[in-house]
Amino acid sequence: MSTVPPPPLAPPRAPGRRTRVVHWLRSRSLRGRLTFLSAAAVAVAIALSALACWFIVHKQLYDQVETELRNAPNPRGVFLHVPCPSTPEAALQKVQNSTPEVTGGPVPRDTQYVLLDPTQVCLPSMASNAIAIQKDDVQALRFKNGQSIIRDGRYTNGDPAMVRISVVRPPGAPPVLVMVATPTKSIEDSLQGLAILLGAVSLGGILLAAVAGRLVAHSSLKPVDQLTDAVEHIARTEEVGTTIPVHGDDEIARLSTSFNSMSTALANSRERQTRLIADAGHELRTPLTSLRTNVDLLIRSNDTGRPLPPATKTKLLGNMKAQMQELTILIGDLLQLSRPDTPKAGPNLTVVALHEIAGRAIERAKLRGPGLVFETSTEPWFVHGDAAGLERAVINLLDNAVKYSPPGGTIDVRLQQGVLTVRDHGPGIPPDELQYVFDRFWRSPSSRQLPGSGLGLSIVAQSVREAGGEVTLGPADDGGPGALATVRLPGGPAPE
Repeated sequence: MSTVPPPPLAPPRAPGRRTRVVHWLRSRSLRGRLTFLSAAAVAVAIALSALACWFIVHKQLYDQVETELRNAPNPRGVFLHVPCPSTPEAALQKVQNSTPEVTGGPVPRDTQYVLLDPTQVCLPSMASNAIAIQKDDVQALRFKNGQSIIRDGRYTNGDPAMVRISVVRPPGAPPVLVMVATPTKSIEDSLQGLAILLGAVSLGGILLAAVAGRLVAHSSLKPVDQLTDAVEHIARTEEVGTTIPVHGDDEIARLSTSFNSMSTALANSRERQTRLIADAGHELRTPLTSLRTNVDLLIRSNDTGRPLPPATKTKLLGNMKAQMQELTILIGDLLQLSRPDTPKAGPNLTVVALHEIAGRAIERAKLRGPGLVFETSTEPWFVHGDAAGLERAVINLLDNAVKYSPPGGTIDVRLQQGVLTVRDHGPGIPPDELQYVFDRFWRSPSSRQLPGSGLGLSIVAQSVREAGGEVTLGPADDGGPGALATVRLPGGPAPE
């Protein structure tokens, strides 16, 4: 069984000219591409302008010659007594020695008469050269008197000319072609000189355009060079926050402004990160130190064979458990704050019943403050957000109210039209400290002896912002003692 060999693979096609140009442009620098493209655009514009100028001059000059030729006088009679020589050269020699007899007024200097036989040509005495005859010229013998055609032609010596051909029918004589010519050599010489001049001007314009394009590219890309230097400086030194000067309001200025904003945001982010790490290290140091001290004390008592009294040992273990719980809460708060502090949309955002979250948080707060009175009034309100984050935010607000409420005090919780308010009757917040209440790890000097890490209200602010709302904390609106926390969340009284 014979097998048919596969057809040979076609050789790869060579890249076209356009592909090569695109590849060449991509291999150039941005400054080189701008210079080339600007010079090419100016070159095309200059070339088109030069061509248009040449064609306009060409048309005007030849239209003028054609108009003059159409208006040239046409003799109404022909010579009668001088026989025509057999060739244009002989006719030219003939008319230099004798003047043919004509009628009908003056005759243009470049005029010749052609009889029925195209080889019979006669010239007036003022003619300077014979006009070359073409085969189709005898077709004009069918013209009526007054009809004429104009064509491009030449003299017998090769000089270019524009020729008008008409017919004269004298009485009792055969029709005669009258050929009147105007030389166009001077026009062609002028057009050739104009083409050379326009070519030189175009070449000079292209060179100037290339130089100007280089200067424009250098000037236009100077802010980009500054931006590149700034980026390279940041990459080399990791010094975020470097900015570049902004001039004007064009695209380069917008790019510079965006870079400055990004650099400033990175600097602020690094500063917040550094501050968070420093604050977290400071907060973690206390429970870790306490845990290590208690563990060392237990190990020492075990190694020395002198056990601690049961009451002391129980107290140490309880203290260690409390410190472990504080560490757990602090680590959870740090994980919560490690998320982006901006509104976002993701799989954790769902339709959340805020009134149900508030109800569960109130029940938990009652367990933490058994001697407190909770006055609640909640209306249905649904929001779009992270259920776990919002619940923790509400719990933190209630924990803050429980912490600062006096024994047997009252906590008012209201949810109306998407506005959640938590009011306690504690000592309140001094006016000069209100601006710091949502800062991470910030704690009032008067409450530093109370348990807590100073992250609760920061988590509240972040969770509310993620849901697209806002939170405020200030004095009670009725002027009484205590603080009032207000949370506003967009949503509606129905899930949809």
